[in-house]
This record gives sequence, C-alpha cells and structure tokens, in this order.
Amino acid sequence: MASPIPQGDFELRELPRPGEKTFAESVREGLTTHPKSLPCRYLYDAEGSRLFDAICELPEYYPTRTEAGILRSYVGELVDRCAPESVVVELGSGSSIKTEILLEEFLRRRGSLEYEPIDVSRSALEDSGRRLMDRFSGLWVRAIVAEYLPGLQEVVPKQTKLVTWLGSSVGNFDRPGAISFLKQVRAVMSDADRFLLGVDRRKDKRVLEAAYDDAQGVTAAFNKNLLARINRELGGNFRLEDFSHRARYLEDDGRVCLHLISETKQSVTIESLGLELLFEEGEAIHTEDSYKYSPDEIIALASAAGFEVERDWTDEQQWFSVCLLKPASR
Repeated sequence: MASPIPQGDFELRELPRPGEKTFAESVREGLTTHPKSLPCRYLYDAEGSRLFDAICELPEYYPTRTEAGILRSYVGELVDRCAPESVVVELGSGSSIKTEILLEEFLRRRGSLEYEPIDVSRSALEDSGRRLMDRFSGLWVRAIVAEYLPGLQEVVPKQTKLVTWLGSSVGNFDRPGAISFLKQVRAVMSDADRFLLGVDRRKDKRVLEAAYDDAQGVTAAFNKNLLARINRELGGNFRLEDFSHRARYLEDDGRVCLHLISETKQSVTIESLGLELLFEEGEAIHTEDSYKYSPDEIIALASAAGFEVERDWTDEQQWFSVCLLKPASR
C-alpha cells in the first residue's frame, strides 16, 4: 500500500527592513527633484494590485497569458532539468497564479514539495498561501515577507533550489541594474541550483504601447492610483482628472516608459509632508520603465551576471521567453 501523502503546512516570516525608505520619504524625494519621478514599487497597494490583476485579463496585455502558456507547454521538460530534490523559491511571488503550474507538476511527480515565496506584501503571501494550501496536499509553504535578496539569503543554503522570477520583473531594472541584481542572485546559488527567468522580448511598437495603454483605460487608472495613494495616505490633493497616463516605447533603448502628465499648470499640496508642488502644463512624473530584450540580449544578460542559458522556451509569436539559467563555471 502506498504511503499517504502528507498534508503540508504554511508558515510566514517577516524580516526587518532597516534603512528602507518609507513611502513618504520616497514621495518627497521623487517629487522635489527634476525631472519628477516615483518608484514603481508603490504602484502596488491594495487598489493597485486589484487593478493590475484586471490588466492581466485585458486583450491587449499579452505578457501574463503568454508566459502562462509557455509554462503549461514546457513544464514537464522544465522539471526534468531540475534536481529531483529542488525546493522552489519565488522572487516577487504576488498571487503565485502562474507558479501553480510548476508546483502542480513537481507535486504530481514527487507527492511533496517545499515552496518558499518571497514578497514585500504580507497580505499577498497570506492570501496565496491559504489558496495553495486549499488546493494542494503535500505542499509546504515557507513564505518570507522581505525584499528579494534578503529573503533569498534566508533560504537554507544546503537545499538545492529552483529560484523563479516570473512576470518579466527584470524589465523594471535598467540594463546595468539587471546585471547587478542577477549577479547578487548568482552569489547565493550553488552550481546545482537553477534560475527560471521570465523575459519580455522586443517586438512591434504598436503591440507594446497598446499593452501599456489599453482601450478601456485600466492601465491609466492603475498609474493614476499612485496619485490617489498619495492623497489617501499623505493628505495630498492631486486632482486625478488633471493628469493623463502616457506609455511610450523607446525603440533604441528597448523600453516602455510610463509617465503621468500634468494637463495644466497647477499647484498640488501634500499636507503630511508640508509640500506645495508646482507643475507646468505638460510636465511629467516618471512612474515605471519596462525593458524588453532580444534573444541575444538575454544571452548577454545571463553571461554578464555569471549564468548560462540552459534552455529558452518561447511562444509561437516569439513575444516572450521563459529561460532556465544555470550558474556558469567560475
């Protein structure tokens, strides 16, 4: 008689984040410099996360469904290439929806699995952890509330790992920043570990700009929610109707830039910061970059960070890559 499958368990740890700038500090710094900017991580409060989930369902927004389709098509080969005892670690796990494809395949073969999601959002980890425990027997979820690198350093070093970073989050770094970050990931990986990286590819400008400026205006609402968050949390008086959303693809740079544009000359106050901000008509607040990569640029990125591309899976249109990286020989 086969042994019963263990039921699994859910744990959550929150790491201290000494020295990290607060939302208020970041807003003060970003809106009192020229040109004005706000860090993209602040787009994802509860309302921003809800809007982003809606964006992922839009017909123009191809990355989520394309990456999930690649994972469904090649998950068997992917798991074949990982050490059988691998622990799955995820950077920026969020809702873990796409990762379920991977977890299901590991559990189908092994019956039990340890999954260590790392995210700055405690609520996202709690929600996804409860959902995963309801769905899967034999799954141990060891969630860590932290920034990527401190969280990754908490994973037991002796365990063989499959570290995943999906959703083309690498695109939020500029190219030198992406290399620097991946080098730090490589530094805490053993030669037996593997790194699964989702990367959005360069493609037609019209496709990219539509993906970040949809016809229904959901992405615009997502971007403007950053101003609404300042109003809610810091006592700002931004009039959202006086700002417009702009997404432009800079082909030479290979990046989509998101801005909020002041439609008029205006003054805005932020009560808790004691700030009065003056905006010229047409002045922009930069909120996000999303860098895109060609296949050769993916190889160069991996090599510069101390990895080799073991396998690059893509979709029929070659719009997106899911890459399995292995540590290069030192």
